[in-house]
Amino acid sequence: QTPENSSLSSEASPDQLLSLISVSPQSSSSTSSSSPQLDTHWEDNFEIPWTKFPEELMQPLERGKRPGPKLRRQMVRIVVTEMMEKCPHVGKKHSTDVAKKMVSKYPKSLQDIIEGDIVGTGYHSLVKQLQNRIENVRCTSTPKIRKRKHESNSDDTDEIPLEERAAMQDTYGCVKWNVQFLPREETQESQQQKMEKLKEMFQQSDANPEEVKGLMKSTFYTQRQHVNQGKSIKCLREDWPFLFDEIGMSVHFKELTGINLKETFIRNLDLKGKRLLNYLTTVCVKKNKKFLQTYARLQRMRGQQSGCSEDVKEMVLLLLSYFDEKEESIFFYVDETSLAEDVQLEQVSLTPAIIVC
Repeated sequence: QTPENSSLSSEASPDQLLSLISVSPQSSSSTSSSSPQLDTHWEDNFEIPWTKFPEELMQPLERGKRPGPKLRRQMVRIVVTEMMEKCPHVGKKHSTDVAKKMVSKYPKSLQDIIEGDIVGTGYHSLVKQLQNRIENVRCTSTPKIRKRKHESNSDDTDEIPLEERAAMQDTYGCVKWNVQFLPREETQESQQQKMEKLKEMFQQSDANPEEVKGLMKSTFYTQRQHVNQGKSIKCLREDWPFLFDEIGMSVHFKELTGINLKETFIRNLDLKGKRLLNYLTTVCVKKNKKFLQTYARLQRMRGQQSGCSEDVKEMVLLLLSYFDEKEESIFFYVDETSLAEDVQLEQVSLTPAIIVC
């Protein structure tokens, strides 16, 4: 039965209904025969679209040289477009199969290599790029920031049973980007009360950290509502001051991504930090003049600044230089005597930034 027949059936007479029923099999058959059929085994015979690659990309591939970041991104876009035409629901397994094919054809150009050694499978970074591009294409059809509604006529209760809560996996590693329901034991009034209590506790020097963590966790729903409505940083700081403090930021990040921010960073720093820093200071300095200048400047400054370890500071700044990121887009410098309320937030970048005294 077609949508048109469905909409008419509520007003049709019994004779008309019988007439509709008698022709519906033909209509259904016609519709199904005209709809395109997706190839469920497309990855088995998927051909990498080499012929669609521009000449400036094929030149380094054929000569065994590594294409630049811009050309590599262009290559990924072309391949993902071709993949999603075959199947809109591309999974990681499909990306892995395609990446393996690409790397096996041009290993010198596409394989993951550091200091002459193959890293892991040799195609992990390409799989990651393909997956990120697929997620980017998908998320364009799903708005993540929603404008606040001026009026709401909803009479639905705020208390949602646990079994009805939505379980969803959002893009960019978030597991709770847009929380749709309040926790079962919460109401809008209790959320507001807890928000006010957190404001009061932020003014206290002896606030109980565990209590703060509990309140931040239980009000995560409202925090995400405010963030996704596009509230300004100034408003968020007034409503949720602990979001800009290490303890509150850690709780929010854990709920948002399922990852312990500080513990994960420190663990990865211990496991990979020395190797990464060694690669940056021995290999990268020989390949890029600008990077070499940054390294020389950091060596001159070494020991002059207080705070975290010299290696960590050097690693972060060298990574910025390696990816050609501008320091001013990451760091916002103010006078040493400035207080938090003295910072002119309208001058701070809209992207995440660190305010440095």
